Amino acid sequence: MTITEAPVEHAERPGSHDHRQTRAYKLLFGSPDQPRWSRPGLLILLAATAGLYLWGLSASGWANEFYAAAVQAGTQSWKALLFGSLDAGNAITVDKPPAALWVMGLSGRLLGFSSFSMLLPQALMGVASVGLVYGTVRRWSGPAAGLLAGAALALTPVAALMFRFNNPDALLVLLLVAAAYCTVRATEHGSGRWIALAGVAVGFGFLTKMMQAFLVLPALGLVFLVAAPIGFWRRVVALIGACAAMVVSGGWFVALVSLWPADSRPYIGGSTDNSLLGLALGYNGLGRVLGGEGNGGGGNGGGANSTAFGGSTGLTRLFGDSMGTEISWLLPAALIGLVAGLWSTRRTPRTGGTRAALMLWGGWLLVTGVVFSYMQGTIHPYYTVALSPAIAALVGISVVELWRSRQFVTARIALAAMSAATGVWNFILLDRTPDWYPALRWVVLIGSILIAAVVVIGAHRLGKFTAAVAIAGLLFGLAGTTAYAVETVATPHSGSVPTSGPVVAGKGMGMGGPGGPGGYNESSSDAQSSDASATDQPPTDAATDREGGRGGSVSNSVELQQLVRNTDSRWAAATVGSQSAASLELSTGTSIMAIGGFTGSDNSPTLAQFQQYIANGDIDYFIAGGGMGERNATSDSAGNQITAWVQAHYTAVTVGGTTVYDLNKPISS
Repeated sequence: MTITEAPVEHAERPGSHDHRQTRAYKLLFGSPDQPRWSRPGLLILLAATAGLYLWGLSASGWANEFYAAAVQAGTQSWKALLFGSLDAGNAITVDKPPAALWVMGLSGRLLGFSSFSMLLPQALMGVASVGLVYGTVRRWSGPAAGLLAGAALALTPVAALMFRFNNPDALLVLLLVAAAYCTVRATEHGSGRWIALAGVAVGFGFLTKMMQAFLVLPALGLVFLVAAPIGFWRRVVALIGACAAMVVSGGWFVALVSLWPADSRPYIGGSTDNSLLGLALGYNGLGRVLGGEGNGGGGNGGGANSTAFGGSTGLTRLFGDSMGTEISWLLPAALIGLVAGLWSTRRTPRTGGTRAALMLWGGWLLVTGVVFSYMQGTIHPYYTVALSPAIAALVGISVVELWRSRQFVTARIALAAMSAATGVWNFILLDRTPDWYPALRWVVLIGSILIAAVVVIGAHRLGKFTAAVAIAGLLFGLAGTTAYAVETVATPHSGSVPTSGPVVAGKGMGMGGPGGPGGYNESSSDAQSSDASATDQPPTDAATDREGGRGGSVSNSVELQQLVRNTDSRWAAATVGSQSAASLELSTGTSIMAIGGFTGSDNSPTLAQFQQYIANGDIDYFIAGGGMGERNATSDSAGNQITAWVQAHYTAVTVGGTTVYDLNKPISS
């Protein structure tokens, strides 16, 4: 048997042919051409993943309050849900497309808005992603590889983090895995319909996190172009159709925003021209890769807290202090398996099979990994969750294929190298938290090296003990990532730059690290004209020492909360920046206008618009002290202009330690 030959297992099952075709039997054991254990194994995997991701789901409270406020607004206003507004009055949107908010907002409308109803779809997306990875890998590499890949994804620390959090990344991962599944189905028979569905999934990925969804396109297109069993020009035409489907599925909302009268919809937060397309191509697009466009980051590795921005650029970034413990536990094994698999399949037919699977997941990993490694703009450690399906799939495929061919010296050497590299690298990662279960790193190191030695000598000669060696190898290989994933689930997270694993001083501090207060949203590091963004420094303590990391000292004022609740205007109050606005919205259930958007630098509303809102009786109070948004606003920004005008025309009063202006009571002339 060669390394690429995957034997098809036909398990004999009791009973008649009719019994085998019953719906209940198929649900439990699958189709007759699959081994008897495959379907129970999948059900156990999905149940275990659901238990892991759903356990104590509400412990993190509102998680990222910036997005939580937008979800709440979506449960109060259909227009806010459609556009992804931060407030139910529809002053301004968050700085991302609204697809993830649609899902969480609909869940809130169905179940009632709460932390659980908001995070439930995220956890279920994680379970669905694990199931889709299993299904995608199984089609070309068998159920054993699929189960291993699904387990590796579920136990990736950053996946355990983001599938229990309310950032958009959970939906993005699900859609990209769905695109990979559709590509595999399309490649099997050269189906134009399936490759078009892959395009639809990527298009909705664009509506989730914009151009990051496009990083998988080279891998998807290459696999279909190389491996689909149809003529070359038919493949090209099918790919053109898939691109058209992608443009339609992602472009309809861009067109909707462009055609909708600007004065009848919220301002597009983070943009410079109130344009969703401009936001996608600039600030949330090329600006992320090349820097500029308000994209400060860790590209130069400066600053005490540069780990929140990915650390220094370069090929080692994914292994560094910022991202290493999030994603790289199985990365060395995945790279070794990719190289070994491509070498061994270099002479196989171009259509389908292991080589096509390696091209798909390997292309995903390499393109996305290189872009993440060299991005000059804003990047945070949790972005690496987009790599987790590719790493998990490569590990599952290569381990199973190499194990099946372990009688060959090259296969045994590659498999042993994967085990030893995993043990050594996991030791290094675990040593970054030396006081956290210190014995674990030694167990993983010694066990993995012993397994590697046994495999090289010849595990295939051990007879009935061969299975024990395989199980031990998996346990040692997954021990580090599993421990970090479980610790991640057991630790509440808040803020905007959460990190997985045990609490580590200096990592994620003031940024929403494990169990600690979050300093600022993803968008805060994206701050245009922000000193924090430019120097990799978090906001000062004045902005970070508040409940949930979102300017919560305002919402902690009972007097102010009561004042705001006793209003019935379109906006109960306005403040500069979203920190105080989001927190106050969540604590009162009212609509708060975030002047200038997250950073206070968006030109929304203008002074003239604000004055018209007051004339119409749309805003009752102006709350001073907008935190980072107020500090980041430039002298000629809308936030500073409005603040100066309010101070000149309305009398300040103190409510619960906060300066408030009653916009219904101007200063008498």
